[in-house]
Amino acid sequence: MKLIETLSFMLLAMAVAVTAQNPVLDTSGEPLRRGAEYYIKPAITDNGGRFTLIDRNGSCPFYVGQENSSAAKGLPVTFEPFFKEENIVRERRDFKVSFAAVTVCVQSTTWQLDGELISTGDDGAGFNNYFHISPGQVESTYFMGWCPQDPCLPADCSWFRCGQVGAIVENGKRLLVWDGNPAIPVVFERA
Repeated sequence: MKLIETLSFMLLAMAVAVTAQNPVLDTSGEPLRRGAEYYIKPAITDNGGRFTLIDRNGSCPFYVGQENSSAAKGLPVTFEPFFKEENIVRERRDFKVSFAAVTVCVQSTTWQLDGELISTGDDGAGFNNYFHISPGQVESTYFMGWCPQDPCLPADCSWFRCGQVGAIVENGKRLLVWDGNPAIPVVFERA
């Protein structure tokens, strides 16, 4: 009986935790929704362009980066919150993010942590695909980061070194990096 009560309490606590966080808002003030397409772009216009796939070295996988110009269109992404019943992307909650695009690489366009860089691919089992969004200092701006929490329940993820997404320039290409300094403040525009 105690086991059933404990499990019921844990499920209720998880449900309350999911709904307790503020929704992430797009540039129209609407919450980001599971499966809807959005462009991610820097909140500061001289900080590169919209997010896109980058061919880093002429082979797969593709990497996540930015267009060099703020005028370039970039590629839209979709979000998949960790909790299957959640249809809204919430601040500080884990989700997968994928480009809504087809590539010559026969693999997923889901973002994953790949050392310090962010590449594409989905092993389906690990923590490397879960990102989160935290509020920026300016209203309706956000920072993206990597610090899995939701996939860790009930495991302990305190050993992870968390970080925010920034960019580096490599051979004229703007690549997104984990624990980038400085982090890139972003906004989300419905595609």
